[in-house]
Amino acid sequence: MSVSSLTIILCRNASTTTRQATSQKSRALLSKILRVDHAGELGAVRIYEGQLAILGRTKEGPLIKEMKGQEEHHFATFSELLPKYRVRPTAMTPIWNVAGFVLGAGTALLGKESAMACTVAVETTIGEHYDNQIRQLIADGEDGAEKHKELIETIKTFRNEELVHLETGLEHDAESAPFYDVLNKTIQLGCKGAIWLSERV
Repeated sequence: MSVSSLTIILCRNASTTTRQATSQKSRALLSKILRVDHAGELGAVRIYEGQLAILGRTKEGPLIKEMKGQEEHHFATFSELLPKYRVRPTAMTPIWNVAGFVLGAGTALLGKESAMACTVAVETTIGEHYDNQIRQLIADGEDGAEKHKELIETIKTFRNEELVHLETGLEHDAESAPFYDVLNKTIQLGCKGAIWLSERV
């Protein structure tokens, strides 16, 4: 075998190895993103269901129901994307199912201001989280923005809707909730912990 032939073979093998490594990296990124987003949207649905259980018959009921409807659409979308990309849900799903409802109902029991403060805290965290995911997808190789175009657009749309929920919470007296700063920071910390776990478990 000539030196030139050997060089060509080695270059091809190196190229194949690089492509495989890149593919595995993209796969890991997609799995992490879809798993945590599916879990997050389930949690959001359950939070609003918990709030509706307490505030459903108040004047805030229709507003909470509307926001829940958008979260249900988000959850349904990620539920379809999981099998499409062959990603399993997080093992924490049963826990988030219960925790979301308890958080929603618990804050609603403290009053509608606290329920709205919960919405502000959750949506602030999710908005930042979605921004980080968009940056990660764009940075996934030289063609990240094009390769993940559809998912990026989906996340952008959902992020914008979450930020509307944030503004809605502020407009409905979230900052008037008792111990607003403590409540806000505590819920945000809990959300970040849930994100960390859902990405990995």
